[in-house]
Amino acid sequence: MRDPIAALRDRSAPWTRHRGVRFAVHVLRGQAQVDFLPSAVTGALFSVALCAAGWAYGLYGLLGTATGTATAHLLGVDRARIAAGLEGFNACLVAVGSAVFLGPWHLSTALLAVGGSVVVTVVTAAVARVLGSRQLPTLTLPFCLVAGAVTTAAPGLARLWHQGPAPAALPRPAGPPSALSFTDVWHGLFANVAQIFFIPQWYVGALFLAGIFTANRTAGTTACLGSLTGTGTAWALGAPAAQIASGAAGYNAVLVTMALCGVFLPAGRRTAAYAVTGAVAATALTPALTALTAPSGGHTLTWPFVLTTFVFLAAAPAFPRLRKAAEPTPAATPAAPGTPAPNTPSSA
Repeated sequence: MRDPIAALRDRSAPWTRHRGVRFAVHVLRGQAQVDFLPSAVTGALFSVALCAAGWAYGLYGLLGTATGTATAHLLGVDRARIAAGLEGFNACLVAVGSAVFLGPWHLSTALLAVGGSVVVTVVTAAVARVLGSRQLPTLTLPFCLVAGAVTTAAPGLARLWHQGPAPAALPRPAGPPSALSFTDVWHGLFANVAQIFFIPQWYVGALFLAGIFTANRTAGTTACLGSLTGTGTAWALGAPAAQIASGAAGYNAVLVTMALCGVFLPAGRRTAAYAVTGAVAATALTPALTALTAPSGGHTLTWPFVLTTFVFLAAAPAFPRLRKAAEPTPAATPAAPGTPAPNTPSSA
């Protein structure tokens, strides 16, 4: 089979042969790879979406992705991974997460975002070497490790924390389910997509979803399916209406559904059902991990997505009906550096 990254490179326009422009394309693909899509056009739309939440968030997203991509270049990471944006998405999340959780208007936050984006590139290589032998992708595990450490430690560091008292709190007993309005439902369906970048505004999620559909209609459809599953499961379990409307209860379901139906497993009816099952599990796992991290002042991040997807991917080889005879063609990250990336949808 022809190397899909080479094919992607061959489809690039002549102007991408300029080094600076080529680097910019790699950075934009890195942003899009947060949702498994190596498309520079989608990455540009994601930047617009982040700027809609606040121009500082758009700037942090580009800063983190560019730092991670440049670090991978300097360390000599396989060029195919860099070209596909696989070395930028964890750094993007680290930078945007730093801005969201620590406040974007502080020099310490900017420096921490840059430093974290460098470190997460190293962590990505380490995690890939460990998981590669088990045929598992890195997903956003490097981001979770770095951002988890930073956000947990920050309240105890005066030069990093500018938010008042530390947010650590013991979990509270659940009260009666709050009424869920129609507005809460449709806001939540879009906000689930935005919360992948820790942004709660529904209109930002609509822009992200438009970017996903621009790159790949199957990916957009599975993102919608995951959002519906996350919202429905959160409502069925009695999650607070505010959490459903803000997307905090359902964003992990979006990532799990995309990963298990069309990215790491081929898209189809059986894998769609498998993915929905995983999305339900991730949504149920989210409050458990929130309760686990809250006393230390940490955040749930994308841990439910990572843990659920690892379990479902590790189990998949035991279920032959989840695979078809032909090799699947997902837009996914390889399990380890140097592993050829699977086929990807057309991108700029």
